[in-house]
Amino acid sequence: MTHARGFFSLPALLCAALLLAGCAGVQVGSISPAEYLAQRRGDVLTTGRLSTSAQEVLRVIGSDADLCLKDGQACRHALADSRGITDEQRLSALSEVWLQVALTEEKSGTATKAPATAAIDAWLETARYAYAYLFFTARNPRDRAFEDRQTQVRDYYNYAVQQAITGLFSRYQKSNPLGAEGAQPAIPQVADWHIDSDLSALQLPTGAMLPRELIPAASLTFSGLRNIYRRDGFGAELVAVTDERPHQDRVPYRETPFPALTAVLKFDGDDLAQVLATRSLRIVAFDPYKTSTVKLAGQDIPLAANFTSGYGLWLARSDFALQALRSLFGSANGLTQPRIYLMQPYDPNRRTIIMLHGLASSPEAWINVANEVLGDETLRRRYQVWQVYYPTNAPLPINNLAIREAVTQTLAHFDPTGQAEASRNITLIGHSMGGVLSRLMVSSSEDKLWDALLESYPMQGAQQVRIEKRLAPYLRFEPLPQVSDAIFIASPHRGTDFANNRIARWVANLITLPVTMLGQLSDISRELIRIAPGKQDLGPLRIPNSIDNLSDRDPFVRLSSGLPMNPRVRFHSIIGNDTPGVPLAESSDGIVPYASAHLDGAASELVIPSQHSVQENPLAILEIRRILREQLAPAEAVKAPGAAARP
Repeated sequence: MTHARGFFSLPALLCAALLLAGCAGVQVGSISPAEYLAQRRGDVLTTGRLSTSAQEVLRVIGSDADLCLKDGQACRHALADSRGITDEQRLSALSEVWLQVALTEEKSGTATKAPATAAIDAWLETARYAYAYLFFTARNPRDRAFEDRQTQVRDYYNYAVQQAITGLFSRYQKSNPLGAEGAQPAIPQVADWHIDSDLSALQLPTGAMLPRELIPAASLTFSGLRNIYRRDGFGAELVAVTDERPHQDRVPYRETPFPALTAVLKFDGDDLAQVLATRSLRIVAFDPYKTSTVKLAGQDIPLAANFTSGYGLWLARSDFALQALRSLFGSANGLTQPRIYLMQPYDPNRRTIIMLHGLASSPEAWINVANEVLGDETLRRRYQVWQVYYPTNAPLPINNLAIREAVTQTLAHFDPTGQAEASRNITLIGHSMGGVLSRLMVSSSEDKLWDALLESYPMQGAQQVRIEKRLAPYLRFEPLPQVSDAIFIASPHRGTDFANNRIARWVANLITLPVTMLGQLSDISRELIRIAPGKQDLGPLRIPNSIDNLSDRDPFVRLSSGLPMNPRVRFHSIIGNDTPGVPLAESSDGIVPYASAHLDGAASELVIPSQHSVQENPLAILEIRRILREQLAPAEAVKAPGAAARP
């Protein structure tokens, strides 16, 4: 018996072991890092499938992703009614399930110009459940700061807000193609939602009630911009496209035509039950430059922002490159007077940076400079950027006067009393010819230009009085008192021999000054010729074009390079060197020699291996940011003028 029991027990044990192995309920495997991240962070927004977290909740209540997709209403009811899951699980899953509905509805309605009611309703439900999860559960957002699920739900909220608002805007435009001037526009009705708006914190250009377009910043990509600068937080990052207002033909300034804005949805209710029951909400829009936090459900929450997309869209749509060439050669539709573009809504509490481009150029010269300056959080909080766009075919004296007047008028418009921070401690940044003009704007002519003219053209009595009165604005000027700092980049302060070569002279012969410019001085020029008919050189007032003015032989440039600058102004030089192996004093960026760009007494001087467009060099941009940060330091910490130059 003992033997028999032993004989039968061994096969039985083996069989049992095989059965147990074959019926194992859990097996183990391995996944790649990419699969790991997909499991942790993949969701319906990024992969089109419900996240692992949502699927887990569905399985707990006896459902799954497929069943939820087939019978969405029953699935949502089951999620809302189940008591076997936490509020966080329920609300986050409901937000994602509604997001799936919204994406499906939007896809099915792509043939129509305006989103269907069902799609907008689903976006609002997505945002509502995300809002409830984020702010009305037992834990607040700080308690979940390192959890992937909160990041996902925040994204559901932000994307749903973006889609709901742009959808409502699209429906409004369809029903009101001409807009509603002079009155607060009515928000289109969606299902039984009651939707209100608060635009009090949003600053659009003067006279603009509504933008012509409302574009999600995340939908835009750019070539030519090195970086997209944004701030993580809550809300939809949008770009408003506004129309040019009729009055802009009569003023030199242009308020930002593509302002950035961030919008949030606030649902009525003081507790979870009220938020889930409400059908009322408010759209609140903010200027992200002025507002960095927003109060949601009684908590201060960081406001999302995109600081680059509006700037990039402006450059892409402005056609500056073609217009700059038309202006240079005096063609139709070219620029005849300077314009000052504000890169963001005017802020009286921020210092002003004014950028001036060079010959045959436009604000496109500052593509990455302006973006990188405003991409620095410290600088963005303390500065605003204005860009001067001026006709580069005009002679230096005319542009010097016209730009001065444009800056003065712009400051007077936005700050009539002149007491705002924006009107004090202005920084000029000029590249090439823009640097020469910047230097003129901080210089005093004294009587040097007028005396030089008298030496060449002796006059007296009434004739002298008449000519002096006409020429005084061009030949007599003082530093702009609002300017405290200047950065000169590859600037030919003493001219350049490049302007004398054959190609430059050929181009100069093609440049035509508009009749409006010639009319300002041509009668005086003719009178001067009558005074000294044998003279070919009209001294500092000959009517040259811009290339003439950049020549190292030009009388105006030679005289103006010695004018004294305002001693209050700290100035810096950034210079390119494209001649390796040549002594610094004899070097050049290919167009401007070091000897012309160098100025004694600079607070700093940085020479960079670069061709003439040195302002786009990352090292130059870092230097500009350093200088701007230094200007914010206490006065005693700022390097005194005349300090050792930086190599």
